[in-house]
Amino acid sequence: LNSQAFVQHRIKHQQVSSDINIRLYSAVSEETSPKKKTWYPRRIQEDVNYEKLVESFYLRHILVETRDMAQIALNQYLENTSSRDPFGELAEKISACPASREEGGKIGWVDIGSAQDDAGILPKDVLSQLIPLCPKTGDVHIIESKVAGQVHVIRVEELLIKHNANLLPDEDKELRVGSYSGKNSVVSRRKLKGKGVMPQFPTLEKDKKYMIQTNGCQMNVADSERLAGILHHDLNLSPTTKGAEADVVLFNTCSIRDHAEQKLYDMLGPFSARKRNGEELAIVVTGCVAQQEGEELLRRVPEIDVVLGPQYVPFLKNVLESVEWGKQVVATAPMLHMEDNDFSKPMRGGEGVKAFVNVIHGCNEHCTYCVVPATRGMEQSRSMESVLKECLDLTNSGYKEITLIGQNIDAYGRDMTPKRNFAELLDYLNSNLPGQTRIRYVTSHPRYFSDKVIDAVANLDKVCECFHMPFQAGDDEVLKRMRRGYTYDSYMRIINKIREKAPDAAICGDVIVGFPGETEEAFQRTLDLMEEVKFDNLNTFAYSPRPNTEAANWEDQLPEDVKSERLQRVQALATKHGLERSERYVDKVVEVLVEDKNPRNANQVFGRTRQGRQVYFDGELDQLKGEYVDVLVTEARTWSLVGERH
Repeated sequence: LNSQAFVQHRIKHQQVSSDINIRLYSAVSEETSPKKKTWYPRRIQEDVNYEKLVESFYLRHILVETRDMAQIALNQYLENTSSRDPFGELAEKISACPASREEGGKIGWVDIGSAQDDAGILPKDVLSQLIPLCPKTGDVHIIESKVAGQVHVIRVEELLIKHNANLLPDEDKELRVGSYSGKNSVVSRRKLKGKGVMPQFPTLEKDKKYMIQTNGCQMNVADSERLAGILHHDLNLSPTTKGAEADVVLFNTCSIRDHAEQKLYDMLGPFSARKRNGEELAIVVTGCVAQQEGEELLRRVPEIDVVLGPQYVPFLKNVLESVEWGKQVVATAPMLHMEDNDFSKPMRGGEGVKAFVNVIHGCNEHCTYCVVPATRGMEQSRSMESVLKECLDLTNSGYKEITLIGQNIDAYGRDMTPKRNFAELLDYLNSNLPGQTRIRYVTSHPRYFSDKVIDAVANLDKVCECFHMPFQAGDDEVLKRMRRGYTYDSYMRIINKIREKAPDAAICGDVIVGFPGETEEAFQRTLDLMEEVKFDNLNTFAYSPRPNTEAANWEDQLPEDVKSERLQRVQALATKHGLERSERYVDKVVEVLVEDKNPRNANQVFGRTRQGRQVYFDGELDQLKGEYVDVLVTEARTWSLVGERH
């Protein structure tokens, strides 16, 4: 996919409107009251009006004579994990299309409306069959033409999402769509209370500054890096850590913990005051609280300019351009993922050593305590080629460690056509990333965790020996009420396989105590599981009811003092096990990737082992940052190690 061609194609399809009511759009179903289904949708195409949302495809193809040959070609493509571009390589070898073969099967952009590509390579009947399949980026389909002897293996490289088509009802009217009644709207500004001033929005020029406040998980960190990339590269703004200097302020929020909404309102206070005093300031709230609360945020804090669901991060520039015309924007409706990799490169953190790469968005599990499906949407996997491209961009920039992230990373590929799996992605990246690159990943789900992933971690040289395996509870009845889909025994079978195939691996987890109805006996099963596993690291949480979750409405909620007491007990046991797991490294030499200096000791640096343990030792950061160093461990601490260069 050529970035210049993408730009030209996008410009061609953007019609500049003289109407100041420029809007942000998600093509959505016309039905405001969809029929009740027995279960939540599992494909994003079920939650959007695909043909209204998608403008064009960027396609490649392989032309063969029969369907059997097409199936053989598809299988060869799927099995080739050693090539960076397995589809293009195969097209050059076997495609019977002279117009596209030498360019790896390239067809180019195809407009859905005309159902015809500009080069006239594909028969119109083939495109007419492809459109109703509602393909996503990375999908591959076999389509047989009415033209004799033409069967096409077609790969969708990218989608172009419509930006300037009015797909919403009249201004200030509601259209709620999708599984969780998301909404996109543009609201006319009104005078603010206090001095009665109209909100002022800054002209987004080169000398303006932005600040991003990020709370929550690695997904939010990755989203903030992309938001920063748009603000810096697309809008030429400069970062600042001082709120008083910022012209654009973004709050990337997390709703997992209790009182998340109130914490946001507290943080907004000083910036809302600036807005009421007539200062030119843009306030954007994104992340999970934005998706969860939606337009309610504007009612509570009318100084906010934008409420942006996580799925709209790539559209920040378009949204801010709408706000410049005196509007407020809410964007929480479902949205198809669009790669757009050649634009808005993320502004990476990670000390230039490590970085997060998103491989799957959303989650379909609907655990009864979890707000993620409501705030992050349905699962949408990125293609292996797109993930590799981003990883290569990082390694070419000097990054040494890449953490693949997803709410349920073991679900990777099950929404793709044809289906892929996470072990295949690990194998593909391991084969194509350079040198000593380290690969990590989070987070696994025991219901879907496969032996293939264990084998990948045990056998692939770039994949670090660390498993993050949340168990959440040890009692089978509690797990059933959580809708986790596994038992104590099935979880332990996974752990035992890991210990057998990767005995040096670290095993980390998450646990929730005080879930509704959890008895003391049930809680004891959690302690039993912890004793049996002995986690290297354990994230511990007391249950808190969250909006849009089933368990929040149950009557058998536990008292706060019971939850607090149980949390203290699991934390004490986790600390004991953490020290035991650290002690196994004493007097051993470990490979450490140096990240930064020790903030408590200027003479020391720190990094991590392949198992993820932090190690502190004497050294100069200027000389060692980003380097692999052999360290002899001399002291074990609960969550870290101390050593000396070997």
